[in-house]
Amino acid sequence: MMRNIIGQTHSSFDFRDIMDKQKVLLVNLSKGKTGEVNANLLGLIIVSKLQMAALSRADMPESERKDFYLYIDEFQNFITDSIATILSEARKYRLCLTIAHQYIGQLVKDNDSKIKDAVFGNVGTMLVSRIGPEDVETLEKVYAPDFNGNDLINSDKVTWYTKMIIDNAQARPFTLNFAMVPRGDAELADAVKELSRLKYGRDRTLVEEEILERTQLGSSGGEALGEFGKSSF
Repeated sequence: MMRNIIGQTHSSFDFRDIMDKQKVLLVNLSKGKTGEVNANLLGLIIVSKLQMAALSRADMPESERKDFYLYIDEFQNFITDSIATILSEARKYRLCLTIAHQYIGQLVKDNDSKIKDAVFGNVGTMLVSRIGPEDVETLEKVYAPDFNGNDLINSDKVTWYTKMIIDNAQARPFTLNFAMVPRGDAELADAVKELSRLKYGRDRTLVEEEILERTQLGSSGGEALGEFGKSSF
């Protein structure tokens, strides 16, 4: 599966085109279907491609840049320097980032707190649901004096403690309750997936044949050596 995805010479997706034309790109990196290592690798590649697409908007007048919203769930799986750059620099390129994770410790890898510092130093709007005791010391400072650690630990169901920037000014924290979203139309979702597959996908056998041809994995040892000899001498 991974060889067929990353082994093609041309990408099916133009990330800059997706941004500029306000298209929707959904990426399902479920570890159960893709595998943990594969999901992390693809996620890192996609985040980096989105960062490069955003920075390439430097050739466009700022007034013409349209907002593009990037949502990353289980954000801790895709922590790279690209995330730190997006948080600190991509705002002027109109790349709006929403990241979700479980606890603050996930933002520190190998004792490197650079991503954690970038998150707390650049994120303007923060929503916190029920947290564990280990995160109270950090987040209580953010929400004091309106809310204390006991409030954050004992948050009600679908209730978020919210701190927002409104009109470039920091608003006082408040509680936000969410209504549960109704289930979507499964048949419509399947139809959209099939349409996307027909429009952007390629037949697996064609992809595998191209890869085998480029790598000459289908050739015998003698034939491969002969071809090598002709091209070398």
